[in-house]
Amino acid sequence: MAELYYDNDIDDSPLREKTVAVIGYGSQGHAHALNLKDNGFDVIVGLYEGSRSKQKAEADGLEVVDNAEAARRGDVIVMLLPDTKQGMVYRDAVEPNLGRGKTLLFAHGFTIHYGQIAPPPEVDVVMIAPKAPGHRVRAVFTEGLGVPCLVAVHQNASGGARELALAYGKGVGGGRAGILGTTFKEETETDLFGEQAVLCGGVTALIKAGYEVLTEAGYQPESAYFEVLHELKLIVDLIYQGGLGYMRYSVSDTAEYGDYSRGPAVVDDHVKENMRKVLADVQSGAFAREWIAENDEGLHRFSRLRKEDADHPIESVGKELRDMMPWLESTA
Repeated sequence: MAELYYDNDIDDSPLREKTVAVIGYGSQGHAHALNLKDNGFDVIVGLYEGSRSKQKAEADGLEVVDNAEAARRGDVIVMLLPDTKQGMVYRDAVEPNLGRGKTLLFAHGFTIHYGQIAPPPEVDVVMIAPKAPGHRVRAVFTEGLGVPCLVAVHQNASGGARELALAYGKGVGGGRAGILGTTFKEETETDLFGEQAVLCGGVTALIKAGYEVLTEAGYQPESAYFEVLHELKLIVDLIYQGGLGYMRYSVSDTAEYGDYSRGPAVVDDHVKENMRKVLADVQSGAFAREWIAENDEGLHRFSRLRKEDADHPIESVGKELRDMMPWLESTA
């Protein structure tokens, strides 16, 4: 069985006497910093000179310093920048200020697993990865709850790296929902695969394909939108609440039979083979190298792909329909 830790299992004293330096104040950065602050930990925020996030962080009651100063003062340095920015900030501001007794903490294993950051052996390197976007990590915390987290140790120079990581996980609210033990390799590879094959890439491709099949067959775009996109949330909420079985219990027998008999015809062995290719690119580092090169070369392909998808007919039809349903904002 996998290791699973809750608040009652975790002693947060290893973090109580330390300064936590959160580098970055975006989606995850603001959530981690504020949750830790609300739990009584000593937190500072590191930002580059001229960052637009400085005013927001200060308004939230946090001390803001430049990245190098944060790394100098921080006992635990938390890298919460985009994956492709971390390497440069690490080399310029963090690495010169590392020393024995310090801890580098990540919320995703990308830069460590793919060698973009190579910490010195005398520092601890750990990960606490919340399984939700940052705004959700913060919102759930303010309601007295938490989101599940993953914990991993890459380097244990001090001998107490896991205990410190778990204390941090408790500090951001993860112990309220459960903190699952993993490795940097497993977290990185499963996270990228999940995003690409199912959660983002797989789902959006399936939605667009379904919309195109219906509209090309002559059905109204609005009807197609409701059937393949709008109703998806209803199904996902049921799956989220009680798994596939609960969703099937909740829908009609007709829908359940269609699920069993037609779903495998859509997502067949050919699709699974394509998924294996996606996973192979993640495991070999091919995707990571491609994404790093894309950033280094100016994000031209990324920008083109973003525009092409933004121009898909389902987006314009969806905007018109959502504008007539203002209540959707309160159910997001």
